[in-house]
Parts: sequence; C-alpha cells; structure tokens
Amino acid sequence: MTAQSDKNSTKKSMPITGDSEDLSLARAIDNAKTAAAEAGIDTRSLHAHLGRRIGDDPASSMSLDNAADAQDARTSFAFELDNLPSAAAIGDIEAKINEIDGINIRIVYSTAMAWVSAPRSIEAHEISAMLEEFGMSAVLTEASLQRRIAWTDVEDGRHIRAQRRQHRRTRARNVSARLRKQIEDDAKAIQEAKRSGYLDKTPERGKREKKERSHSGSTVLFTARALLTARRFWVSLVFSIPVLLISYYPDLQFDYWQWVLIALSIPVVFYGAWPFHRATIAGAARKKPALDSASSAAVLLAWIWSVCLVVFTSAGVPSYRMNPQWISIDAARFDEGTLFFDVACGMTLLLLGGRLLSHTTRVRYADVLAKYRPDPSALVTVATKNRKTGQSEKQQRAIQSLNVGDDIIIEPGEIIPVDGAVIGGHSEVDARPFGIKSFSVKVKSTVYAGSVNKKNRLKIRVRNTGYRTWIAAVHRWIDQASRQQDAADERATYSASILVPISLFLAACTFTFWSMGTGNINHAFAAALAVLGVVAPVALAVSASVATRQGLETAARRGILIAQVDNLRQLDQVDAVIFNRVGTLAENDMIVETVTADRGENPELVLRVAGAMALESNHPLSRALVRASREARDQSTDESIPHRLEASHHEFDDDGNFHAMVEIPITDSEGDTQLRSVEAYLWRPRNLSQLSGRLAAAALSGGIPIVVGWKGKDRGVITLQDHAKSDATEAVDTLEAMGIETMMMSRDTYPVARRYGDSVGVSHVLAGVQPRDKPQAVRSIRIHGVNAAVVGDPSIKECFRVANVGMLLGALENVDNPSEVDHMHSDIVFLEDRVAPIPWLFRFARRINKIVHQNFVFAWGYNVLGLIAACAGLIHPMIATALMLASSILIELHSRLSRKTA
Repeated sequence: MTAQSDKNSTKKSMPITGDSEDLSLARAIDNAKTAAAEAGIDTRSLHAHLGRRIGDDPASSMSLDNAADAQDARTSFAFELDNLPSAAAIGDIEAKINEIDGINIRIVYSTAMAWVSAPRSIEAHEISAMLEEFGMSAVLTEASLQRRIAWTDVEDGRHIRAQRRQHRRTRARNVSARLRKQIEDDAKAIQEAKRSGYLDKTPERGKREKKERSHSGSTVLFTARALLTARRFWVSLVFSIPVLLISYYPDLQFDYWQWVLIALSIPVVFYGAWPFHRATIAGAARKKPALDSASSAAVLLAWIWSVCLVVFTSAGVPSYRMNPQWISIDAARFDEGTLFFDVACGMTLLLLGGRLLSHTTRVRYADVLAKYRPDPSALVTVATKNRKTGQSEKQQRAIQSLNVGDDIIIEPGEIIPVDGAVIGGHSEVDARPFGIKSFSVKVKSTVYAGSVNKKNRLKIRVRNTGYRTWIAAVHRWIDQASRQQDAADERATYSASILVPISLFLAACTFTFWSMGTGNINHAFAAALAVLGVVAPVALAVSASVATRQGLETAARRGILIAQVDNLRQLDQVDAVIFNRVGTLAENDMIVETVTADRGENPELVLRVAGAMALESNHPLSRALVRASREARDQSTDESIPHRLEASHHEFDDDGNFHAMVEIPITDSEGDTQLRSVEAYLWRPRNLSQLSGRLAAAALSGGIPIVVGWKGKDRGVITLQDHAKSDATEAVDTLEAMGIETMMMSRDTYPVARRYGDSVGVSHVLAGVQPRDKPQAVRSIRIHGVNAAVVGDPSIKECFRVANVGMLLGALENVDNPSEVDHMHSDIVFLEDRVAPIPWLFRFARRINKIVHQNFVFAWGYNVLGLIAACAGLIHPMIATALMLASSILIELHSRLSRKTA
C-alpha cells in the first residue's frame, strides 16, 4: 500500500512528455523507486532530511514520516526451497500467500529460491510454515541469517531514532531564521555551488602566511599607537581646559583673550594632535588613506581659521567678545565671526582620550599568556644522583640548560617550566593557560609548562623544554592567529577609509552650499567642520575586528585555538558535523569483550598471536589486546603455547591491515609440535560479505571486531568494547537541537557502527570507511551541498584538508610533539579531549557573527545619519566630535559582549 502511494506521488511529481523514450525512462525510475521502497531503502536526499528536521514543509514532513515508518516496519527473507511443485503451480502459490496482509513473496523456480518481504513482526519460521503447507521445505539462507543477527537490535533502534528525530525537529524549529534560509538556499542551489568550485577550500595556513608575507605592504596608514601616550593626553588636557573655559564662558573673556588662546592651543594642536597629523602626512606622501585624516584636517582647519580671524579681522581687537553656541549652529551668532580654538583643542582631547581608553582596556591574550611562559634564564632546582655515593643532590640550574630526563623540584606557588611527568609527590595544578581548571596530579600524571603548582612540592621528570613545550606551541598559534587577524583588520580598515575622501568632499560641498546660500562663510565653515568631526571611519573599521579578536581570545582562554577569523564565519554556516568515532566520541580505553575461534582453532592462541602483533603499538585497540593477552598467558594451563610469542617485520598494507611474522607452535603430520615463523595478520571487516559462519556471527554480534589469521586463513574473531565519553550524548543532542546534522565515521560494519551511533544519538553513520578513504567520504558529503565540519584526532588529519572546518580534538593527549600541531591542517584545535566544547563553540560563533552584523548596521546607520545632520547644519562641531567618539566607544563596548561565553 505504501509502495503504491509512493509510486503514485512520484508519478505526479515527474514531468512526462509524449516521447516514448521519456515515458520508458520515467517508468523505469518509478519502478526503481518502488523496488527500493519495498526493500526498505530510503531514497530521500540529505537536504530533504534537513528541511524536514527544521519544519520547513509540515505537509511533506508528515507524509514522508509516515512512509518512512511504513518502510522501517518491514524486513526481507531469502529461502532455499526443496520439493517444489510444478512450475505451473508457482503462480497460484504466490497469489495465495500474497493475499495475507503485508506479505509479498516471489518464487524463482529455476534457482529454487523464495524472496519474501514482510512486516518485521513476522518471524522466519512462520514463513517456512506457510511454504510447508504447499509441500515445500524452506531453509533460511546464511546471508539472511547473518542479516537477522546483525540487524535485530539495529531495527529495534529505528523507532527510538525516529522518536529522537521528532523530538529534535520540535526543538530545532527555534533555530535562527538565518540558518533556516541558508538550508533552503543550499537545497535549491547545489548545482550552482558545484559549478562555482564548491569544493575549493580556503588556502592552507602555510600558503596564507606566504601570501601575507609577500604582500607589498599596508594599504592604509594607522595612527601610531606608540605616539598615543598618557603624557601627550595630560599635556593637552592642561592646555585645553583654559581654552574651553574661556571660549564657552563670556564672563571669563578679557582683553586680548583671543591672543592668549592662540598661544595655549599651539601645544595641543601641534603636539597633542601630532599622531593624527603624522598619519595624514604619511598617507598623503604615499597616496594612501589614513583613518584619522578627517579629524586631523578638522583640527588644523579650525585652528588656522581662528588664527586668520584674529590676525586679519575685527576678531583680533582687544574688546572682542564671543558668545558661543553649545548644541547647534546659530547663524545669527556667526555674522561677526566665530573662533574655533575650542573645536581644535576639544577634538584633539577627545580623540586622545578615546584612543587611550580603547588601547588600555584591550588586554590581548598573548600578553596574558606571556606571564606564564617561563623565563629561560630563571633558576630551577634539579635533583641529581651522585654516582659515587648514591645519594641525591640538589643544584640550581637555568631553565634553558635543562635536558630531557632531568628531574626538577617545583615548590608550591611556582610555575612549572617544562612539560613532564610527575615522579614524586601529589598536588593541585592550575593549567589556566590551556583553559583547564585546577586538577589533581600524582605520580605518572602529565603536567605542562606554564601551569602553576598550587599546594605541595612536586618532583617532575622533563619531557619537553623550550619551544617544544605546549605553552610555546599555544603561544605560536595565538601569535599566528593574531597576525592573520591583523591582516583582516587591515582589509576592514581599508574598506572603512573610503569614508575619509567622502567626508572631505562633503565638507567642501557643504562649505560651498552654505556660503553661497547664506552669504555667511563663518556659518558655512562651522558646518564643514561638523561634517569632518562627525564622520566615524574608525567605528566602521572596528565593527568586526574588535568582536572577532575578542572572540578568538575568549575561545583561547577556554582551551580552543582558532586559526583565523574566517573560521568563525564558516562555523555559522556549518550544517553537518562529522565525528570520527575513535578519538572523539569514544574513550581511549578499550577492553576485550569476546574471543571466538573457528572450528579446530585454539582461542587462547588466537588472543596470544593478536597480543604479540600489537605489542609495539600505542593505539587503544592494541593496548587492550596486549593487556588481555598477558592476562590469558598468566592464567593459562596450556603448555603447548610458549610463554612468549615473538613477532617481527611489522607492516601495514594499503587496506589498513596489520601484518607480521610470528613464531607459532605448529603441529606437523607426524603429530610433532614445533615453533615456526609464519605470516600472521589482523584486519577489521567492513561489510557482511567478508566473513561467513560462526566468525561472521561473532563479528556482528558484539563490539569492534578484529579478525586474526595466519597462513592465509582466518582463525578467530576478537571483539572489543569502548565506552562513549560521558559528555558525547549531550553534545550530540545539543548540536541537533541547534539545527546541525550529526554524522559518525567508522571503519566497522554498518550494524556495529549503527549500534554505537545509536548509543550516542548521532543521526547518520558512515560505516565501513577505511582510513585512506575517509577524505573521500568527506568529499562525498560536501558534493551534496553540505557545509561539513570534521572532528577527529591526528589519525584523520587529511580529512581536515577537505572539510569546510577541521577540528582537532584532545591535542594535549593525542599529539606527542607539540610542534606537530602546526602541521595538522586543522582550523580549530581543542586542547582538552572533551566533546562538550564543540556545541559551545558553534553557539559562540553565532553570537560573534550576530554582534558583528549589529555593529555594521549601527556604524553605517550612524555615519549616514550623522553626515546628513552635519550637512544640514544641525550639529555643532564639538557635538559632532563627541558623537563620533561615542559611536566608536559604543561599538567597542558592544563588541566586548563577545567575552561573555555563550
């Protein structure tokens, strides 16, 4: 019934022309879809899932859900038949069985096979009983039996997954309108994305650095931060106060007061505002814009204009008095001329104060991190053992003289100067530079340079020193990200600097308009000054830079290193996260669950051979095999197996299988047992067809299967179990609630991988993927128009290249050499081996992008409205300067909200 309805709906949606070939093609497609539906295959695209999950089309969602439920409730069988009746009776038998509701049978007489599709509640023995009523005997094929064994719990989990998806869809309807529109646009424009080079990734970090180093130089000139000193501000303040008081209070004006203001304003205009003049002059000489050119021009023009009025007009007579306007320009008060010494000094003072406040409140994380970096020349206590006396001695040695293997003593309150292992004592360690809260350490615990010993004395054995330490690696990463941020700031500043020539042009037009329209050049000049004072290119320049820089540093304080600001924007566009099972969702500790030997084989020997081959590896799987092998050896009573099995000539093949030569006791034809070196191998099955019999059942019924064999024959299957991380399920649920699809990539067979995926709640499973094929698996996901982020350990670093965003998880534990972090091709590095920070980072990236968007809207809105008001003569030059400064401060304060964690 369901298949027929799907078929009808498909026909309605497909345009069929009168051409016979098109009609045949349409019918073939309909038949293929119908057959796929009957077999339980969902032919919907991933974007259909995404659209349904966020509730884009409730009607289609309901119909597809009903169809999916109907498909999920069916299963199929294959039977080998015996005692078949005549071929003419086969049609009648099929018709009678097909009359049973939900059962569809097809009998192939030539091969004596029966193919049955039935509700999942029907058992195989019930189908066999039906066929026996017609005189036939039916035996379930081995493939069907294996499928039943493998898929029993997977099928049971489908309804749970369906309920989970429905719950997530309900929660995901609250996702932002921006993400909803993005999913719709992606679903409609997949082909266009492919044609535009969708798979082109941003240049690798090394290439980006090379490109930036080869840049011809800055395209915009900044006001030198070194010149914006507190001394310059205080000098300007001392001289500006009397200028402002005398200018705004007529009662304080005296004979020759205007000449006194000329003298008082000279230090302010030429010393206090020199940083802005310097940038303007340098920009003019190099034909490059400077952000503060408009302010510099306003200060100089206001002072020069005022001096000219004092020298060449009646404004210079001793009895001249000025009654200023505070808020707006009053044309009547400009008839006799107005002095703008207050504007020149006030604008300089506000600019200096605003810039100093901004610079002093910006605390870069690199500066904070530098406080924890050990001084190479500092002395540390080294414990050595006297070879003659055998007694322990202590000596002071510079940190730069320490060697790997030295034992150092760290007192409470001291900063640990090296990466190492605790070999004596126990204490609390504060690893704040790595975003890790205080934790307890004891013997064999790992500690990192830059951490602070809080309680008791520790004895540490040195592993890494100097630039090889983790704090040095983090500092390099932060410094590199800061340089990339500087380049992004430069581009933003260049875009904002377009307001400078615009403001100069508008000021000239305003002066011309007002002077010709009113005949009052004093009024016109005041309006032109207001135009130069109100424009705020700095507000536009910092709209994105401050928020993103604060975002990068806030993430770094939580132990998340982001390579560049573009990654924050890319995170906001990600709609699928692909987890590599090993190293991300699973704990690094495995245990052997079962050992199943083939008929005639010794299960203990199977385990011992696997342990001997895995002895040299540090992989969690290898460690579990070695541990179980040693336990079996210590408890063994079988004297035919040597106490130690030697393995040599270890190598991996292209399929990821492990080969070695192992000395194994072999019994010859005469019954004598002797050790012989044979080629043994370990491999992991990827699909149901690679094994048969009891080994197939063992590989599909438990945890991670490892097949052990030698002399070209599979001898047994070892299944291992690893538990999901404590925060994995919650992290996956949070991502799904945010409207982000979750996937898990594993080299195990689908039933094994699906069981594990259900345990943590991921929506999709990519099973049977060999390590060398994982980058291609990621590419295949992206080809379907999905913005994918890949999360994994160093074993899948090649996947980071092809993903939109590559995330390296647990760098402190999974990367042996901190210097290798720079070569992992990852865009984001999580220092801790936890999954919970991943959804936090996505929420945080959305928050940052929202703040940046709001800043841009405010900055452009302010500049447009401010320029209109200034050109209309509604703003006094001093008020214009205050508004300009206030806009920059408001944007910076709003950007500081990014420090608050999402």
